[in-house]
Amino acid sequence: MDSKTIEQMIRAGLPGAEVSVRGDDGVHFEAVVISAEFTGKATLQRHRMVYATLGDKMGHEIHALGLRTLSPEEGAPG
Repeated sequence: MDSKTIEQMIRAGLPGAEVSVRGDDGVHFEAVVISAEFTGKATLQRHRMVYATLGDKMGHEIHALGLRTLSPEEGAPG
């Protein structure tokens, strides 16, 4: 598994999202996801939405995924 594949999967599941994924060892990754779909949702709900885009890859090919999930308002440069 690589960062670009994870980015593509998240973008496919959350159309219009801005996605940045880092990870050098192929199993541990960090992602920042900015999506309008996150507006008004709690952090846990947002994380579940991202995990849903990755399906059964979570816990298998992806052992750990650190997430920072933001709405566009929260992610806007200040």
